[in-house]
Amino acid sequence: MQIETHPFEPFLPENAVLLMLGSFPPQPKRWKMKFYYPNFINDMWRIFGLIFFDDKQHFILEDEKKFNEPHLIDFLKSKRVALYDTATVIRRLQDNASDKYLEVVEPTDIKDLLIKIPHCKAVVTTGEKATETIRTQVEVAQPKVGSYEPFSINGKNYRLYRMPSSSRAYPMSLERKAETYRKMFEELGML
Repeated sequence: MQIETHPFEPFLPENAVLLMLGSFPPQPKRWKMKFYYPNFINDMWRIFGLIFFDDKQHFILEDEKKFNEPHLIDFLKSKRVALYDTATVIRRLQDNASDKYLEVVEPTDIKDLLIKIPHCKAVVTTGEKATETIRTQVEVAQPKVGSYEPFSINGKNYRLYRMPSSSRAYPMSLERKAETYRKMFEELGML
């Protein structure tokens, strides 16, 4: 089993108020761009399209069956959303993108990420593995899916949101996932 190092730099707009953390990107053979949530069958950017534009296809270049990466990056900067993952080094126990078969070899230093985005007030994990991994570093209760728990680092208060996975393997409709994420964005004053 081969060890993999995270292929992307953290996406940390300096004015970010929300840090989204997945587990780890899928293998490059599944990418449709060199950015977060690159697998075309992952629904994260469709969720964002529904929430902010009432159009699940908003960030998709339909002719090419890929995401509009420059448009997505500009949008995330304007909305003050930072992105990274909870693992920087992993081992895949099976040849797929499932979190169930990811072994975290080296977790991301969450405290270091938060220092780099001083305006951040909330962290969201987009799956069970990401939530488990962040909780190894941060003293915080396990949030229920669709809700948050408060936590503090170095005297600063944050919220840890636990959102449903954007993987199609997660048993929830795209529209219901979007409503769950929408509630979080509303609570954070980002809508």
